[in-house]
Amino acid sequence: MDGILIVDKPKGCTSHDIVDFIRKKFGFKKVGHAGTLDPMATGVLVILIGKYTKSSGSFLGADKEYDATLTLGATSDTLDAYGNITPSKPIPGPVPGIGTIEEVFGRFTGPIEQMPPAYSAVKFKGKKLYELARKGIIVKVEPRKVVIKKLEISKIDMPEVSFTVTCSKGTYIRQLSADIGSALGLGAYLSRLRRTRSGRFKIEEAIAVEQLKGLSPDELKARLRYDE
Repeated sequence: MDGILIVDKPKGCTSHDIVDFIRKKFGFKKVGHAGTLDPMATGVLVILIGKYTKSSGSFLGADKEYDATLTLGATSDTLDAYGNITPSKPIPGPVPGIGTIEEVFGRFTGPIEQMPPAYSAVKFKGKKLYELARKGIIVKVEPRKVVIKKLEISKIDMPEVSFTVTCSKGTYIRQLSADIGSALGLGAYLSRLRRTRSGRFKIEEAIAVEQLKGLSPDELKARLRYDE
């Protein structure tokens, strides 16, 4: 069987967990995904089945959209809520107001250089950064150019700031959140992330994992996409 399946990844599992589940349940030999979601993240995960696994590059390069929330006033070693959280030291002066927060967000729109997180799959001398970080080795690599095409605040309920973002491939929303927190002088970590679009695939067409568990192979086939 060949096709593209759009899954709504739940919180707490890896993208590979979803691939492994689909492979075992339906007996597929070739299953992959186009664009990793961290365990904390939910939303659109593009699953490639059969011959479509060979064209993963065309899907990986697509823009992504996210709904996210960052929490100000603390930092995380993994830059998200799954890491070790450290409250920031109090800063002199008043807490930044809404206008200041909006101004800082505006600085991160457009082409920017972003440092890949220490806990990421980016490789350094053949080793993934997260493998080194787990051993206590933090490596600084060259920043990468990414494009934040749209960045809008949807809600401010201190210390949380919710926002939507449309970005190019290779963008880390964890790093974006930490950089915004640093620019505000408060520190921040990513506390919620939901991918709502990957390329042309939207969350509205995604199927939940719980629904997948009850599908027969024929029912799954009816859910597959075949266009490229």
